[in-house]
Amino acid sequence: MKIYPTITTLINYEKKLEEVYQLNLKKVCVFLTGLDFNQRQEFLKKLKNTSIKEIPFVHLRSDMKVEELEFLIENYNTKVFNIHTEKEYPLKYDYSKYKNFIYIENVYKAFDESEIKNWAGICLDFSHLENDRLLRPKIFEKNIKILKNHKIGCNHISAVKSEYHFNEKNIKRYDDHLADNLSNFDYLKQYSKNLFSNFCAIELNNSIKFQLNVIDYICKLKK
Repeated sequence: MKIYPTITTLINYEKKLEEVYQLNLKKVCVFLTGLDFNQRQEFLKKLKNTSIKEIPFVHLRSDMKVEELEFLIENYNTKVFNIHTEKEYPLKYDYSKYKNFIYIENVYKAFDESEIKNWAGICLDFSHLENDRLLRPKIFEKNIKILKNHKIGCNHISAVKSEYHFNEKNIKRYDDHLADNLSNFDYLKQYSKNLFSNFCAIELNNSIKFQLNVIDYICKLKK
């Protein structure tokens, strides 16, 4: 089990880049879901001015060109990628060349095994799984069964709150990309270490410093 801090891009990412530089971090994960093509190019330019040497895990956006994947592999030694299901976000380009490095994430619906088989396996988001356990037990049970039959190649780890909220689509959720405190990760106690991969990304809009505290906390939880 290896857990990494992450630069998320749905909210201003410049502060995270500054933190990475100040902390002299060499390895981080990157989630590019908040950036269009031109914004991604600008992000990569800024990345060069940080201490980052390796990006082991990248969350792809469905409009990314194959050349963008190749750039990350060649320049930052990226090992795994994840995407959402094609039913939610249809892919604009053919990624079959790299299908053995790409994993499907669980989001709002139960896994589609026929789609999983087209890729390397599953990107298990623990907070989405826990949200299903709390609100959609039938989907939770189905996904738990499916997890036993497929490789878990990477993970997302976000907060799970004690009280539900409604997201931007007016859907009730317990999971959140902004943590209030470290206890938001206590839910991970119940999940077997077998479900954790060597590419676990902290998916939070919180600071990198807070993410590093979360990593320490989770490692103690899972001893």
